Amino acid sequence: MSATPNQPENVSVEVSGLRKSFGNLEVLKGISFKVNPGEIFVIMGPSGSGKSVLLRHLIGLETPDAGQILVQGEPVGASGVRDRYRMAMVFQSAALLTSLSVGENVGLYLTEHFSGTPAEIAAIVAAKLEAVGLPGLEDRSPGELSGGMQKRVAIARALVMEPQLFLFDEPTAELDPPMAVTIDEEILKLKNRTHATSIIVTHDRTLAFSLADRVAMIFDGQILFIGTPDEVKRQTETRIHEFIYAKMPTSKPS
Repeated sequence: MSATPNQPENVSVEVSGLRKSFGNLEVLKGISFKVNPGEIFVIMGPSGSGKSVLLRHLIGLETPDAGQILVQGEPVGASGVRDRYRMAMVFQSAALLTSLSVGENVGLYLTEHFSGTPAEIAAIVAAKLEAVGLPGLEDRSPGELSGGMQKRVAIARALVMEPQLFLFDEPTAELDPPMAVTIDEEILKLKNRTHATSIIVTHDRTLAFSLADRVAMIFDGQILFIGTPDEVKRQTETRIHEFIYAKMPTSKPS
């Protein structure tokens, strides 16, 4: 399960001129950026700005109309790239298989790709569940878990791959604030433990500014600015400033 000789422990990602339309709707309008090996790179913007469509391109679930995505200098769709560079995605909905137990969900990749014994697989599954703070839940059904616990199971499922590239789609969406903080902490622990390159798509400002090495601000299918959290906070461009400093209403309208 460890990296093969001469294989980098983490990878770079480069996106150049990415465009995507669905019918007459142009969703991505020439997206370009580079993510450094081992970096936590957050893509932040309002709903409908193209964040999730961009992430689906990065994992290879969508094909661009133009432009390219390179993983460690190789096109993401090229033959063998997924074998050389392990990539894992944690979906917004967690996407656990309800017909399987928690342990079976976490161990699915191992069952299909790892030649170890059932006991060895069980030990790895137990270790990954413990790593995300859910020890001993192997026999539980996903439906018995809270939304935050399901997200952590999804992270454990991704961890068994020992990924070099982690992709997260709105990891704190629809979670209450304490659970969102827990997920933030789990992602940071992953960074410190695995040193994998991580790309996080979110509109959660707290998550972005607490975790990111750099933040890309996306609006209407275009990236307006890329910088450190402090640099983003100092931006005076109207859309960025309004998004970053928007406040929740303090009282209900009369």
